[in-house]
Amino acid sequence: MTSNTGPWHIGEVAQLSGVTSRTLRHYDQIGLLRPSTTGADGTRYYGPAELRRLQQILVLRELGLSLARVGELIDDDVDELGALRRHRDEYSDDLRRRALVLATIDATIEGLQKGDVMRPEDLFDGFDPVQQDRWEADLVDQFGDDASAHIATSRRRMSSWQRDDADAAVAGFDQAEATLARLCAERVSVDDASVQDVIAQHYATVCRFWTPDADAYAGLGQMYTDHPDFRARYESRQVGLAEYLREAMNVYAQAMRGGGDSATDVGS
Repeated sequence: MTSNTGPWHIGEVAQLSGVTSRTLRHYDQIGLLRPSTTGADGTRYYGPAELRRLQQILVLRELGLSLARVGELIDDDVDELGALRRHRDEYSDDLRRRALVLATIDATIEGLQKGDVMRPEDLFDGFDPVQQDRWEADLVDQFGDDASAHIATSRRRMSSWQRDDADAAVAGFDQAEATLARLCAERVSVDDASVQDVIAQHYATVCRFWTPDADAYAGLGQMYTDHPDFRARYESRQVGLAEYLREAMNVYAQAMRGGGDSATDVGS
């Protein structure tokens, strides 16, 4: 039976929190969550303070923050109670937004079942246009006029989208990221055919919005690691996924430059 007062060994903490022992060891290695003590056999033990810190980590990760940013926020905030209240408010805002997105999905399903046609603006209730504008501004700052042209192309293509088009784009990215997260965890080389097949699917999904050449696609991969929002998105799926995706995209881009098989017949 698990103690109510601790200390708790790493296996118990993993069971209580749903965080794997491997992830807890990684948190220790990067200084994000140190155990209170370590046994003679190397077993990590955690006390109540460490469990509260882990709770804060998980809340901030749910909000999409990178591990580096999570550590900065927790370490800089000495008011634990005040920090928890702020995290609660932020999480509540996020839940309200998610609830609106869920309601939008439900309304779309109901409309399809009844044969109704939703207004285009209603298809995107709950999605964050401010964040989208910020991403686009960051892209223009980083890549200049080329980014502006790509954004214009994306908006032009999306203006004629139906619900199925949007669903296909979301599913394309989600499936690629989920598979790449698994391959990253298994440490499959980025130039392996199984990885490059997934990257081909990722490229095809990007091409729904705009059609990047080799340099632009490689630049997109670099942006995924440089931009905190995108990095947080990928790192929340798998530690190291942002860099893994970037390197895999670099391999694909190199094949595009050289006319390799992995980059042919995509996005036409």
